[in-house]
Amino acid sequence: MILDRYLVRQFWPVLVVSVSMFVLLLCLIDLFANLTRYLNYEVPMKQILLISGYFVPKSISYAMPISLLFAAAYVLGDLYARNELTSIFSSGIPFWRFVMPLIVIGIAASVFSFFFQDIVVVPTLKQKNFLSRIALHQQRSESNSDIVIKTRNGQVIYSVDYYDVSASVLNGVSIVEQGENGEFISLIRAPRAAWNGESWDFNNALIYAWDNGFLRVAPLAPTGAYREQPDTFRRNAVDVEDLPVKDAAALIQDLKNAGLPFVGAQAEYYHRFSFSAASFVVMVLSISMGGRFKKNILLMTLSVSLIVTVIFYVMEMICTMMAQLGYIPPLAGAWFPILFFSAIGLLLLRSAKT
Repeated sequence: MILDRYLVRQFWPVLVVSVSMFVLLLCLIDLFANLTRYLNYEVPMKQILLISGYFVPKSISYAMPISLLFAAAYVLGDLYARNELTSIFSSGIPFWRFVMPLIVIGIAASVFSFFFQDIVVVPTLKQKNFLSRIALHQQRSESNSDIVIKTRNGQVIYSVDYYDVSASVLNGVSIVEQGENGEFISLIRAPRAAWNGESWDFNNALIYAWDNGFLRVAPLAPTGAYREQPDTFRRNAVDVEDLPVKDAAALIQDLKNAGLPFVGAQAEYYHRFSFSAASFVVMVLSISMGGRFKKNILLMTLSVSLIVTVIFYVMEMICTMMAQLGYIPPLAGAWFPILFFSAIGLLLLRSAKT
């Protein structure tokens, strides 16, 4: 349809300029946030530019929703200010039919955002963080303390005071073994356990177990029965945002199997899907706002787009944080902002000019 092609031709240049502007803004914010530390550590300009370059895909991911919101609202507002929308509506074309190309673009942008995040953003952001830590001399310790881990379907429970990752040594070890029905079988306590490549060697370990109705204690004989891998006790240095969706799901399952906290990782996993849907939601919002401004269209559209985006990201951040802390379910924390703004967009569409 001629009008479809006309609307798309009006939309694309504004979208490209919007994405470029917001990506540049986000990259500059990231650069100036670390500029002082770059100068303190005398990081070469080439290295700084390389780190900033790896941040561009993530900036595109962040900039896409606000750019779609601004571009669609500005184009519709501009068409209304030039009385083109009035002519179109007078010819009998419904509003929903006229903006259908924008709806299709919003759906396509959501699909593109998901795969772009999984294929491009994840590896480049991981590399950016890696190079940034090297340049700023930041180290991530994988040693861990105050560890409680369930293994073998919850029948074996480890309690460890401190795990030294460099030596593969557990300090202050207590191991409770229970039956399938949760009955107590034994308790092993040892000041130290070292990994020999296949199993844990306990130092001066004692075992408490029932014997003819009495709880007896005896030195633990050498045993190779405890083969939980050292990585099980290591501090989780992998963030869900550094992993593709498939690997993130596997990480969450591993955390569940090990009895480690997984709610935060699960909230980030669901957020990966909900954030992709933001492109479609903001497109609905922008269509509902189109034609509401007759004067100062550029300024008003940009202002409203920034305000709506800030509110959306703040709400998203709060909901994600509450989900990670366990105050709300992870699924609700990820999808509530999307559903909330979708409802607002649909309500505004009811009063949109037709």
